[in-house]
Amino acid sequence: MSSLLARTGRHRQRYENNVRLVSGCIPYRIRKDSDEESNDLENRIEVLMVSSPNRTDLVFPKGGWENDETVYEAACREAIEEAGVKGILRELPLGVWRFRSKSRQDPCTLEGGCKGFMFALEVTEELENWPERENRDRKWLNIKDAFEFCRYEWMREALEIFLGVIAEDKKAEMKEETVELSSMPVSEVLADCAMLSSNCCAKPVNGQHNGVISFTWQIPLKGLPLT
Repeated sequence: MSSLLARTGRHRQRYENNVRLVSGCIPYRIRKDSDEESNDLENRIEVLMVSSPNRTDLVFPKGGWENDETVYEAACREAIEEAGVKGILRELPLGVWRFRSKSRQDPCTLEGGCKGFMFALEVTEELENWPERENRDRKWLNIKDAFEFCRYEWMREALEIFLGVIAEDKKAEMKEETVELSSMPVSEVLADCAMLSSNCCAKPVNGQHNGVISFTWQIPLKGLPLT
C-alpha cells in the first residue's frame, strides 16, 4: 500500500464563475528504439492513461486545482495520485478546455462544469505504489491506441496538440545540438564526439530544455508535516 495519501474533498477547490478549475497532464515517454521502422517520432511516443473508478474507459490524470498550490503543482500532484508517475512538466499548457464532470453530463444545467488546464509531463520515474493504485490501473499506449481510448473530443484535441508540441520540441533540440556542434573548434569536436561512422559523430548536449519546470513533488498528508 502506498505511504502517500490522495487528497479528498473539495474544501480547497478553486472555482471561477461557479466553474470548477481542473489541472492535469498527458504523461509520456519516448522509446529509444534503433529500428528503422521506429524512427518516426509519433511511432516512438507512448502516453500513459489511467482507468476511472468503476468505469472501463481510460483518461489522462487530472483533478481539482486547489487554492494552496499552483496549477503546475496541481498537475504534478494528480500525476502522482492517479498514475503514480513523476517527471518534467512542460511549463506552457497544451491548452484550456471546458467540459463537464463525467458524473454530471446534463447540458441543461451549469452544475458539473469544469475548466481544465492540460500539460505535457515527460515521465522520469514510475512508482510501484501510489495513492489511488487500488482504484485505478495505468496503461502505456501508442498514439494510435490512445486516440481510440479517448472518450471525449476535448481529450482528442489535447492529444493532437500534444503531438505537435513534442515534435516542435524535438526539432528545436536537434537544431540546438547542430548549432553547438558547428560552433566548436574542430579539435574539440574530434575529442568530444563519439564516432558513429566514418563521416558522422554525435555529442551530447547538457542543460535543461527551455520551457520546462522540473518538480520533485511531495503530497501533503493531512495533519502530518512534509518529509
